[in-house]
Amino acid sequence: MNVYDTANRLAQEIRQSEEYLKYKKRKDEISQDPELKKEVEEFEKLRYEVQLLEYTGEKKDEEKNKKLEEMYKVLVENSIIKEYFDLEVKFNIMIADVNKIIAESIKDVL
Repeated sequence: MNVYDTANRLAQEIRQSEEYLKYKKRKDEISQDPELKKEVEEFEKLRYEVQLLEYTGEKKDEEKNKKLEEMYKVLVENSIIKEYFDLEVKFNIMIADVNKIIAESIKDVL
């Protein structure tokens, strides 16, 4: 058994999964609409900044957190964006589960 072959098969199965296909389709649709694309990109940029502060252990920026929450509330009023966020969560859960399975299998050497 070749680990690289297995990893490539896993990558192919992920790209063929319902979670991936639905998420990619919705993401592509948003990318085709300049206004939606801009709104989502602004949200994701702010979300990244807030997450980076958390990961680096810096003090929380309450103003950014509040703005992020407000942006989210407005964005999810749009059914396309709400579905995009929901599909993003499902896809990320699948990837996290796969990573957990791999990590569990090698935890004895880590």
